[in-house]
Amino acid sequence: MLYQDLVNLGQEFGTPLYVYDAEKISSQYHRLTKAFSKVENFKIHYAVKALSNVSILKFLKNLGSGLDTVSIQEVQLGLHAGFQPKDIIYTPNGVSMQELETVAALGVQINIDNLSILEQFGTKHPEIPVCIRINPHVMAGGNANISVGHIDSKFGISIHQLPHILRIIENTKMHINGIHMHTGSDILDVDVFLYAAEILFETAKHFKSLDFIDFGSGFKVPYKKGDIETNVEEFGRKLTKRFLAFEKEYGRTLTLAFEPGKFLVSEAGFFLAKVNVVKQTTSTVFAGIDTGFNHLIRPMLYGSEHFIENISNPKGKERYYSVVGYICETDTFANNRRIQEIHEGDILCFKNAGAYCFSMSSNYNSRTKPAEVLWYNGKGHLIRERETFEDILRNQVVLEI
Repeated sequence: MLYQDLVNLGQEFGTPLYVYDAEKISSQYHRLTKAFSKVENFKIHYAVKALSNVSILKFLKNLGSGLDTVSIQEVQLGLHAGFQPKDIIYTPNGVSMQELETVAALGVQINIDNLSILEQFGTKHPEIPVCIRINPHVMAGGNANISVGHIDSKFGISIHQLPHILRIIENTKMHINGIHMHTGSDILDVDVFLYAAEILFETAKHFKSLDFIDFGSGFKVPYKKGDIETNVEEFGRKLTKRFLAFEKEYGRTLTLAFEPGKFLVSEAGFFLAKVNVVKQTTSTVFAGIDTGFNHLIRPMLYGSEHFIENISNPKGKERYYSVVGYICETDTFANNRRIQEIHEGDILCFKNAGAYCFSMSSNYNSRTKPAEVLWYNGKGHLIRERETFEDILRNQVVLEI
């Protein structure tokens, strides 16, 4: 996409605005499938939580993707988008037995990550195939909040509890058809991931009727110029070689599965915001924009850095700005960042706004959520209308006092 395309979309649909580039999503999808092209059965389950717009789900379905879901609502979104239950895996954490049973009744592949639920479910439904999420106790991820495979994590069944798992399976006669792990997001060291994979391979040997091994995801994408990223091609070569060797050792063909979210949609996303005010203080110059962490919380929550460009003045001389939002508390997107000279009314573009951006937005300060647009075949298509004040009131019940 060109700067002018984004400026035009900001003018046509208003700001703040999320824009997603379909071509980038497609290229990332095919990059991953190509990296594992030598695996006979390879499956991608897109992590819905990253970006859950139904039009995005439909687009990924057409590419051949399945879905990774973490709530019954995400399962319902997937079914609404046209996915078959067999192409959806459900990996919740801390949900009720009732929700798990409801999803299983839909024919969706369930993934259980604690001993208590495993025993309860196996006792009641031994005929329903189940995947088990293992915690390999391998620290991975770029932030403590997104590292989920370490020993203190709430996710997965500890690898050290494997004897307990095997005892439950023996007692219930339940059918285990998959083994799963997810160590965390923003993985940089391929060898650390491969070490965790070895733990999963060793675990898989204890289950004789597996159909698939799911390695989760967590591939890092670049967030700024010169930023490092996961070498997917190197990773594909190394894991493919090991997986094919394990298949021979295991004695049957298995499906190798991944659950990428950020990798597929992050770089495809652009967040556009208009500059309301340029404010000079004694220590800095603030660029105050028409949005806040109610629409893009990652910088405040994770300390993430989104590259920001002034697409209204892309060739302008760079100056230092602190970009801040309109929320009534500290609401900072960037401190003393070099950005092309900013004037009131300019449109700023945040890169890497496809993953965990709109999906984590809120109505804080009673602000409405922005619209979403899909750039597809050289044209912007509205895929979510901007909220209105009526949407804020929609589910409120006014008490007559």
